[in-house]
Amino acid sequence: MSAADHIFKLRSYMGSLGVDAYIIPSSDPHLSEYIADHWKFRDWLSGFTGSAGTLVVTMEGAGLWTDSRYFLQAETQLDEAEITLFKMGEADTPDYKDWLSVELHSGSVVGINGKMITVNAYRELAKTLKKVDIRLDGRLSLEDEVWEGRPPIPEDGIFELETKYCGVSRKEKIQFIRKLMKEKGATHYVIAALDEIAWFLNFRGTDVSFNPVFHSYLIITENQINLFIDPHKLTSTLGKQLTSEGIKIFLYNDFYAFIKDMLQDSIILVDPNRVNSSVFSHLPSQAAKIEEESLINQLKAIKNPTEIDNIRKAMVKDGVAVVQFLHWLDSAIGKEYIDEYSAAKKLKSFRKQQENYQGDSFNSISGYAGNGAIVHYSVEKDSAAELKPQGFYLIDSGGQYLEGTTDITRTIALGELSSDEKKDFTLVLKGHIALDKATFPQGTRGVHLDILARQALWSQGLNYGHGTGHGVGHFLNVHEGPQSIRPQDNGVELKAGMITSNEPGIYREGKHGIRIENLILCNKALRSEFGNFMNFETLTLCPIDLNAVDTNLLTDEEKIWLNDYHSKVRDLLEQQLEGDVKEWLKLKTQSI
Repeated sequence: MSAADHIFKLRSYMGSLGVDAYIIPSSDPHLSEYIADHWKFRDWLSGFTGSAGTLVVTMEGAGLWTDSRYFLQAETQLDEAEITLFKMGEADTPDYKDWLSVELHSGSVVGINGKMITVNAYRELAKTLKKVDIRLDGRLSLEDEVWEGRPPIPEDGIFELETKYCGVSRKEKIQFIRKLMKEKGATHYVIAALDEIAWFLNFRGTDVSFNPVFHSYLIITENQINLFIDPHKLTSTLGKQLTSEGIKIFLYNDFYAFIKDMLQDSIILVDPNRVNSSVFSHLPSQAAKIEEESLINQLKAIKNPTEIDNIRKAMVKDGVAVVQFLHWLDSAIGKEYIDEYSAAKKLKSFRKQQENYQGDSFNSISGYAGNGAIVHYSVEKDSAAELKPQGFYLIDSGGQYLEGTTDITRTIALGELSSDEKKDFTLVLKGHIALDKATFPQGTRGVHLDILARQALWSQGLNYGHGTGHGVGHFLNVHEGPQSIRPQDNGVELKAGMITSNEPGIYREGKHGIRIENLILCNKALRSEFGNFMNFETLTLCPIDLNAVDTNLLTDEEKIWLNDYHSKVRDLLEQQLEGDVKEWLKLKTQSI
């Protein structure tokens, strides 16, 4: 069946229920970014496979809302599905809530699976629709009825992450969280985000591609911890251990019934941005709710000394793998057939050689020439472009190691470049350096620093449509909150111990994409009469392609930064390399 057939089937069922529109977010009940196939209903309906996008189907039409990362991909994948693409962020593009307000008449019913939307987002949606007399129904799960051949929920096992990697034992985390709960007056803390549960319990799993998490829910009380999980995931030894620690095991599918029967005098701590609307609606109506940012989300963003030490080790491993890959690419380009798919596969083969490698941290973005301008380009084996000894090649990739999570982008000159291409690259590099060199007062938020990465581009009338930096987990999600560096203010200050990406770029459709990404650690820098100040330390270890740099556009200070960075890369990696690769690294990190 085609996407059009799938949508026709959905509409038929909508009609039988009196539903005039159905909203399908790209989510799961845990509000994850990367989701198991069991919850990829939007993909099945539309054919669009990007990680972010909301599909809305009415009885007359359908629309997909996604951001600039996926414009080109969506245009291709939606070509035959009769779905209108709405480019978020562009002038005159309506929000899907406003679009529904216009498309539907008074008295209409809009359906959504309440498990796929946050509490706050559901409230906002209901409020907008109510203004035009449209009712929102969050009790529906139409995918259960129309999705034929739906994949099952994964049943893979979980494993414990030793304290030598994570730094703080499960017992210590339990004690600390309970202390914070007591301070807030909460008797129950309900957690649905998979990365929070994995971090809190010091467990990891393989349920979801790229993120080492497992499907579960967690309720922390004053004297018990209730874990809702498929028991097949636990060995008998692990089950007994958890029981001995006061962690009681319940079936994953029993969670909603359990919370519905919680005591009415409970005082429940819940994050309305990290818990789905259905969870909230199942909580006892008389129970008091403390709606605040998740305690765990805040804690895990600030890496402890053991985590930071291990992440440094992961960076050396990853740096070795990427340098080996870049040396191979430099040696083989123009001499053997290489395409975007085989290049990404080759990089993974080098990562696999590193001890404690657990897989990639996301699907590698491997884009040559014009494909590099597709910000989240997903290469397919059968359509991969051949790499030729000319122009730019962009590779954005990362690894998961027991020691930590990596995320790195390098844009490589595969041959001689034009002056305009070098100028673009150098402007991106200038922005990257400006952010990395920043010193800023305590309390600064990402929105305050974003301009530093864009200023060189803005001065030439250039810009990029994505954020400059996202948080990164410790052997967890490659995209982690709550901090970010972007034009939109999320109210979160950058604190010592937070790890964030630094990734400005520029994208010229049909020509090339350029992005330079390192991970940076926020540290305390100095204290003066004006207060405490912070700065960044670069963690990623890999040369930046000097063949793409127009040194005439760099200031002396920027040249010093580049030389110092390359000196650091060389010093930390050369002892891990041999022969031609070691000599290549010396050449690529020479002073300018």
